[in-house]
Amino acid sequence: MTLDSMPGSSGYLDLHPERKMFYFKNPYILRLTVVAGIGGLLFGYDTGVISGALLYIKDDFEAVKDSSFLQETIVSMAIVGAIIGAAAGGWINDAYGRKKATLLADIIFTLGAIVMAAAPDPYVLILGRLLVGLGVGVASVTAPVYIAEASPSEIRGGLVSTNVLMITGGQFLSYLVNLCFTEVPGTWRWMLGVSGVPAVIQFSLMLCLPESPRWLFMKDDKETAIAVMSKIYNLSRLEDEIDYLTSQAEEEHHKKKDVSYWNVFKVKEIRLAFLAGAGLQAFQQFTGINTVMYYSPTIVQMAGFQSNQLALLLSLIVAAMNAAGTVLGIYLIDHFGRRKLALSSLSGVIVSLLILSAAFFVQSSGSTSVFYGWLAVIGLALYIGFFAPGMGPVPWTVNSEIYPEAYRGICGGMSATVNWISNLIVAQTFLSVVESVGTGATFLIIAVVAVIAFVFVILFLPETKGLTFEEVERIWKERAWGSSGSNTQSLLEQGDES
Repeated sequence: MTLDSMPGSSGYLDLHPERKMFYFKNPYILRLTVVAGIGGLLFGYDTGVISGALLYIKDDFEAVKDSSFLQETIVSMAIVGAIIGAAAGGWINDAYGRKKATLLADIIFTLGAIVMAAAPDPYVLILGRLLVGLGVGVASVTAPVYIAEASPSEIRGGLVSTNVLMITGGQFLSYLVNLCFTEVPGTWRWMLGVSGVPAVIQFSLMLCLPESPRWLFMKDDKETAIAVMSKIYNLSRLEDEIDYLTSQAEEEHHKKKDVSYWNVFKVKEIRLAFLAGAGLQAFQQFTGINTVMYYSPTIVQMAGFQSNQLALLLSLIVAAMNAAGTVLGIYLIDHFGRRKLALSSLSGVIVSLLILSAAFFVQSSGSTSVFYGWLAVIGLALYIGFFAPGMGPVPWTVNSEIYPEAYRGICGGMSATVNWISNLIVAQTFLSVVESVGTGATFLIIAVVAVIAFVFVILFLPETKGLTFEEVERIWKERAWGSSGSNTQSLLEQGDES
């Protein structure tokens, strides 16, 4: 099989551009993507719901109202759980499969939602947040990998980005739910408790879906894998895919005996891939996205809009822009490319953060003009408008495709853990940093981080648009050893030389 005829290669794509539309219209592929993407919905809902719920939790618990640290802990305890869940999720995915990992995440998340809704004090609420975080952490690793492995490479970027759309859709839904429950007794309990409903729905639907065909091949269950693939690919493509995956499965079995966490850092090409993947995940958080999503109602109030309902309404608009931007990203990521999309996204993010910073600096100088409050809200909206199509989906898409089969679960879990640790640092420190240096200076610091992220993407992220997993692996070999050695050196054969 030549490179141009390889399933999913760039040459193959150029010869058959109409295949993209064929696969996008395949109801089986869409069903797998949407059901797996409910994990992203849980992720997004949990990210967004606490921002509105926190306004009312402070009203119910005096201790929370009087302590920024306790507020940050309620927000960030879910992230602590997600760090643990993501770290364990990679191993769970490789050992038991993507399907069982999803079912486990749903059970844990539902339990956490019940505990939060019934919490009699802030500390039981924090326990519920921890449980929800565990479920979100496992889901954040599993959903993009499951979707990527069940997707034709022609549309893999778009489908994995659909998971990010579910994340942003979950955030929008959380703000909508928050707004609906503002006048209902038990406000925040309903806001947090409702989050268990999507988890129950996903659990029920997931029971009817198959395991990832690539994972089945890796576990020598070829008959089941072929049955799944026959519903994904047309007959003219199916045979090539089966032959290709069979040969790859044999290679991966040979490598699998040497798989370890240590090799991620020891083997040069895997180390380079992990640096790019984990770096993107870290910069996604340090450029401020979940600061905006966790604290957007609080930021709106900082801008001078004191009403809880108005703050939630304006935040709902921000969340709607986030979801709409992600829809644009689904189209752009397989047409514009991952690298260009990340760079253009970061350019807009930098400008938006500078606008936010300037608005808060002027306001802190004593200006009472409502203009600067609205300028801050516009800055927030512009930030989301630039971030959502690019730095929202790109890190998750890249991390679902840049690692070899034997390391996809391990590296995916490790990079997701980096994302959640970065998320924790931002969520746990944002309000404290604002109190120390001011809101304007805080957003200026985030703008500087975005500049560093821009340089990082230029230096370390290759373009992977339209490539098969194996072609992406070859890119890292060439970066590690040069093009002359990339065809003869396997990922693990050079481990001692790195």
